Amino acid sequence: EVMQVLRTARRLHQESAGAFDPTVGALRGWHFEPGHEAAPAPEEIAQALRLVNARHLVLDERAGTAYLARPGMGLDLGGVAKLPILQAGLQVLERAGVTDALVNGGGDVLVMGRQHDRPWRVGVRNPSAPAQLLGVLELQGRGVVASSGDYERGFLRAGRRLHHVLNPRTGWPTEGVRGVALLAERVEDVNGWGTALMVQGAAAAPAWHADHAHVEALVASADGTRWSSPGMLAALRPVPARAG
Repeated sequence: EVMQVLRTARRLHQESAGAFDPTVGALRGWHFEPGHEAAPAPEEIAQALRLVNARHLVLDERAGTAYLARPGMGLDLGGVAKLPILQAGLQVLERAGVTDALVNGGGDVLVMGRQHDRPWRVGVRNPSAPAQLLGVLELQGRGVVASSGDYERGFLRAGRRLHHVLNPRTGWPTEGVRGVALLAERVEDVNGWGTALMVQGAAAAPAWHADHAHVEALVASADGTRWSSPGMLAALRPVPARAG
C-alpha cells in the first residue's frame, strides 16, 4: 500500500510539472497545529528548498524499497495518502456485505450505493466562508468528492493567511486559490490534484479539465471568483432550505 502511494506521488509530480511534490516534507519549519503555529525564517525556507525535488525519490518496486537520495530530505504525503485510506475503509465495509455506505475524512468523501431510496448528498464548502455551502452534490453508485483548501489548517501572520498547502517552488503557502473541489467516479482520477491545482492557480484549471474530462472541478479564487467545469455546474444543487 505504501509503495502504491509513493508511486502515485511520483507520477503526480511528473504530470503536474512539479506542482505536486511529496518532498515538501523538507520544509520542516512550518507548523499549523493549533497553539503551536510557526513559520520558518526566509533563509530557512531557501535552504530547505534545495532538498525539495521528487526526482530524488527513488523507488525499487521489485525489491519493495524506497529512499530519498539526498540527506535531509523529507516526505509529506498528506495530499495523496488520505483518499487511499478512505478507499480501504470502504472496501472493508464492502467485504463485510455492506452495499450502501459513505466514508468522510476531512473534506474527502467516498460513496457506494444509495442512502436508502435516494442519492447520497455531499455538501461543497464555500472556501471564502467555510461555515457555508456553495451547493450539494448528489451521488449514487460509485463516487468521490475530493476537496482541498486554505481554510482547514492555517493562521494569520502580519495580516497574511498562512496555511498548510505549500508551494514546492517557493516554500510558502499557495496564494490565489482558496479551495478546489473535484468530482469523479474513481479515487485514482482525483487523488492529489486538488493540491496541484492550488499550486498551479485558477488560470490552469480549464486546460487541466480539458485533459481530465472525466473529472468535474470547481476552483474558488481568493478574489471571490469561481471557475467550474460544465459538469460541475450541472451537478451542483442548491442547498436545501432548513425546516422551520
